[in-house]
Amino acid sequence: MGGNFAFSPWRAAYAADPAASRGRLFAEPPAPTRSEFQRDRDRILHSTAFRRLAHKTQVFVPYEGDHYRTRLTHTIEVSQIARAIARALGLDDDLAEALALGHDLGHTPFGHTGEDVLDEMMKPYGGFDHNAQALRLVTKLEHRYAAFDGLNLTWETLEGLVKHNGPLLQADGSPAPRYRARVLPIAVIEYAAVHDLGLGSFASAEAQAAALSDDIAYNAHDIDDGLRAGLFDFVEIAQVDFLRDLLCEIESLHPRLERPRRIHELVRRVIAHFIEDAIAESQCRLEATGVASVEAVRAQRGPVIGFSVTTEGIDKSIKRFLFQNMYRHPRISGIRVAAAQVIRDLFPAFLQNPDLMPMEWGEAARKLGVSNEARLARLVCDYIAGMTDRYALAEHERLFDATPELR
Repeated sequence: MGGNFAFSPWRAAYAADPAASRGRLFAEPPAPTRSEFQRDRDRILHSTAFRRLAHKTQVFVPYEGDHYRTRLTHTIEVSQIARAIARALGLDDDLAEALALGHDLGHTPFGHTGEDVLDEMMKPYGGFDHNAQALRLVTKLEHRYAAFDGLNLTWETLEGLVKHNGPLLQADGSPAPRYRARVLPIAVIEYAAVHDLGLGSFASAEAQAAALSDDIAYNAHDIDDGLRAGLFDFVEIAQVDFLRDLLCEIESLHPRLERPRRIHELVRRVIAHFIEDAIAESQCRLEATGVASVEAVRAQRGPVIGFSVTTEGIDKSIKRFLFQNMYRHPRISGIRVAAAQVIRDLFPAFLQNPDLMPMEWGEAARKLGVSNEARLARLVCDYIAGMTDRYALAEHERLFDATPELR
């Protein structure tokens, strides 16, 4: 690796073309100074849901310290990586950036813990999925524009938000393997009924690049946060051969380097390796498949953007290490238990008495009527999913005598 990937000024034939977009659900005149995908990026950046990411947990809650990742800082880091990969491959980096900036909009307070509990609470009503919730936000729940609900994003951006992890349906119309144990998210089914997103095909290469960038950012920055928080040390991460080799390289080049710089040197090398590998492997796949249009990318039987076999193995080994030593660390597990209790208390309280929610939410619940329990549950789910960590705790303190401490 190590080729000069970073400054490709061209757009490849297989890139998404904003001038050839399939358009928006509600037609709008073109902008005089921005492409369609630039407009999507800007709408996501200015959305309420995007601002809330600043106060939503990545792994640590805000009380742990000011320098750990939130959903917002993670999202910004994903977008930087996605732009780098997209530019090197001749993709539309504005679309890749828009998808990276929007990929976590549907996340709940308290990270994956909040998602797991909301899914549990919503089981009788179709479950909860953060990708589907992102679709609800950008097509329904954001109330900013006079002419429509949501952000009225292009077809390509909506497709990427829904399918960045691959098709949702198989060729025979049955759910993709990750949905076999459950039905497709209701939000996706409902929206696809009025605006077909091609659920049986892959998304654009830009969406695939954004998804891969999420993995890169997760691995590198959870190593960073875990080391800085003292959840594990260099001795433990050296159990991963790839990380041990990088640490040896750093020690050879910079003997006795102080801890903060040593951490940063490790993290920057991890990011560089994964980005360079993704670019090199993706170039090979694109050449091997001979795709010459974005439609050809969608028609492939596998992703055209990805890691090499060797780096896929490294990715899995890092994820195994982080799962055992970070996400299941006793310090994090205790916070997860407390956070789960907050959501478990709030959901039935609002479901039984919707007027406990703010006035506009209570009015929306009354319009649904008491007989429409599934719709009411989805409304309550929307309200809780949109909360920041601190707002969820404040609501719990308002309604209950004792609120768990997330420390």
